[in-house]
Amino acid sequence: MMNGGATTMRRRGRVAMVASTLLMTTALVSATGMMPAFAQSASSSGMAASHSFDIGVQPMTSALTLFGVQSGLQVTVDGAILRNITAPAVNGTLTGEQALTQLLAGSGLSYDIAADNTVVIIALAGADNAETTTLDPVRIVADGERSTDPNTAITDSFIAPRSLTASKTDTPVLDDSAAVSIITQKEMETRHVQRVAEALGYTSGVTVDEYGSDERSDFVRIRGFYQSTLGYYRDGLPTRVYNFTNSRMEPYGLQQIDVLKGSTSSLFGLNGPGGLVNAITKRPQDKAHAEVFTTFGEDHLTTGGDVGGPVGEDGKWSYRLTGLWQDAENSQDYSQDDRLYIAPAFTFKPKAGTELTILTNYSKRESTPGYGFPRGVDIDPDTFLGEPGFHTFDTEDSKIGYQFSHELSDNLTFRQNAQYNHVDLDYEQIYASDPSTSRTAFAIYGDLDRFSIDNQMQYDTSWNRFDSKSLFGFDYSHDQNRERRYDGTAPGINIYNPTYCGVSCVNVSFTSDTEITQSSYGLYAQEQLTIDDKWIATLGGRYDYVQSDIKTKTPTADTLEENNEQAFTSRAGLTYKVTDGLSVYGNYSESFQPVYSNVSNISGSVKPQEGTQYEVGLKYQPANFDALFTAAVFDLTQTNVPSYISATERVQIGEVNSRGLELEGKVSLTDRWNATVSYTYLDAEIKDDATAANIGKRPASVPKNVASAWMDYTIPGQNNIGDLTVGAGIRYVGSTYADSGNTLPMSAYAVTDAMVKYMITDHLSFAVNATNLFDREYVAYSYSADYYGQGRTVLGTLKYTW
Repeated sequence: MMNGGATTMRRRGRVAMVASTLLMTTALVSATGMMPAFAQSASSSGMAASHSFDIGVQPMTSALTLFGVQSGLQVTVDGAILRNITAPAVNGTLTGEQALTQLLAGSGLSYDIAADNTVVIIALAGADNAETTTLDPVRIVADGERSTDPNTAITDSFIAPRSLTASKTDTPVLDDSAAVSIITQKEMETRHVQRVAEALGYTSGVTVDEYGSDERSDFVRIRGFYQSTLGYYRDGLPTRVYNFTNSRMEPYGLQQIDVLKGSTSSLFGLNGPGGLVNAITKRPQDKAHAEVFTTFGEDHLTTGGDVGGPVGEDGKWSYRLTGLWQDAENSQDYSQDDRLYIAPAFTFKPKAGTELTILTNYSKRESTPGYGFPRGVDIDPDTFLGEPGFHTFDTEDSKIGYQFSHELSDNLTFRQNAQYNHVDLDYEQIYASDPSTSRTAFAIYGDLDRFSIDNQMQYDTSWNRFDSKSLFGFDYSHDQNRERRYDGTAPGINIYNPTYCGVSCVNVSFTSDTEITQSSYGLYAQEQLTIDDKWIATLGGRYDYVQSDIKTKTPTADTLEENNEQAFTSRAGLTYKVTDGLSVYGNYSESFQPVYSNVSNISGSVKPQEGTQYEVGLKYQPANFDALFTAAVFDLTQTNVPSYISATERVQIGEVNSRGLELEGKVSLTDRWNATVSYTYLDAEIKDDATAANIGKRPASVPKNVASAWMDYTIPGQNNIGDLTVGAGIRYVGSTYADSGNTLPMSAYAVTDAMVKYMITDHLSFAVNATNLFDREYVAYSYSADYYGQGRTVLGTLKYTW
């Protein structure tokens, strides 16, 4: 009867969800009604505002891109008139008008302000560079889409030229001595991703969906290392998972996802050697915008919207409200994926150089865990072998945070990011390796409280041939995770013709009450030194101190495990700019991953897991079209990996090595053609293990080859016919093993995705997106049970924007 209360709460939750949805809809309609007033605040005064410009000598195309980024202005240009033009350097605090005048001086170019306040670059009459062929204007920068914060959305391209993630400073991707992949809002919208893992599916070095259709988490490996526990970040702050209590991020609430590969502890602290995923929340823009949409499919209905823009005439305040409601089922019997997401955000800019952004969101999900089947048994993957009333993974997530920056002087900037997060979990499941005899039942009810803060001081200076960017930081996080667990049994079931007995036949009793409390402190510093605009040396170091307490109550005993760990990690990188668009780099970096649970069953003193990486690579960004091509070769090793010497005892003698090659290319040609391709080769090996037979074997769930490709093309409309976009992609994952002894082989698989979108009017569109188009049936993971991958999903989306 313990479950009756949970059922009642879920009923109340549905009522609350409906009420919240009505409130969200009212808020969206109200905000939409206010949009004309906000839109009126946009004016050409942006050219009169002062900004800090740092534009070096480079092709005019990329210089105008930087001008738009650093001024927050929208720029449109006919690409033909920029050919073979080099822009001069523009530096210092200038108005947009002053900076653009200097940039275009002597180039034969001028500018005008269009009716929508767009800066239009034009060729002066009789200028040598003027072309007789008229091309479609190419929008290279948008004020609300590319601003002085490189984390703002870039909605018109698959390529993001800058990122804060790789170095915690505003640095071009080309200059960073590390491999970083960026999934922009444009790419996520084009593929209409439903999960963060789905957004990462076309990224080099990354494998996802390790547990197939399991909805409990966005499982991810980077360079062969499991990063789902410590490797996810939200707006630069950690979202660590200690056991089961976690909340999956809503992709519609994100405007960009950065994937930083390799050891990252010298900046971010606790993490494995593979890398991290940093999801960037949608934040207010300086330009009014709005959209509403409805997505529908088989047993699927979603509706939502995203509105925002400046408030008032002075532009000091801006807002954004993002919301989504979903009532859906997955392909499996008795599955669900119901969601409610509301995210208000506000930005205040009282004066130049000072900015405060408040980011909040509430997310409620009623979903289901994975469907495991007896290994090797041929059965319909949609078959349900649990109990309909005892099969949930429901989470409620509340988050509030802010990002603050203030320029203390022309050279010195202070930044502070903070976030508080609370998660509630109801998890109930029944599983069995042989359901015909008996089934195992368990339930976990958890709650998580997390507070994180990151303080940064950046000092920029130049002298003679040198440009210096120095970063000093201190961060702190405190997590308290509590989980009550119940274990028991349920009667057996006929797997080919299941008949359910209901919740009344599920018998569970209290097993444990575990509370994990962890406080981590990090002090770090980094220097980026540029010499002659060609060489960029990056040196960084960080000291971490972690306190972990694990309190466990059982029916027979209470225990307390205390563990304090500390480590110093470093990073050294060097980038050489062969040309303005081509760079080569190398780096050495270290990782620090503490063992924070079940330390009592480790023989001897507990040590943090340590990782090292060596990497070399190149990056190429063409000057005459929007694209970014990268290649990286790496060698990663992690030591002190715990491994079992008996059913209850572990030792930290494990060592795992992963070497490989990553190739990735992203291309956006005007607004008609987008493409992304990637290939990953992983040579992974267990170097040391408590089980001698595992030494020399391949780690579980690590494929040798992973590849993907996506392309979409827009056929321009004519007269009364709108634009038509068609796209398709394929994702290939090579064969793996389900165990470290390599006795359970897993077959390779490839799945195909596709989309078609038609612009009914300039503001109204209809799109159809399909994942696993040919309904490829494959086992994504298998150990004691088989977990199948997601089946075919086809969704239609009607969207109105203005």
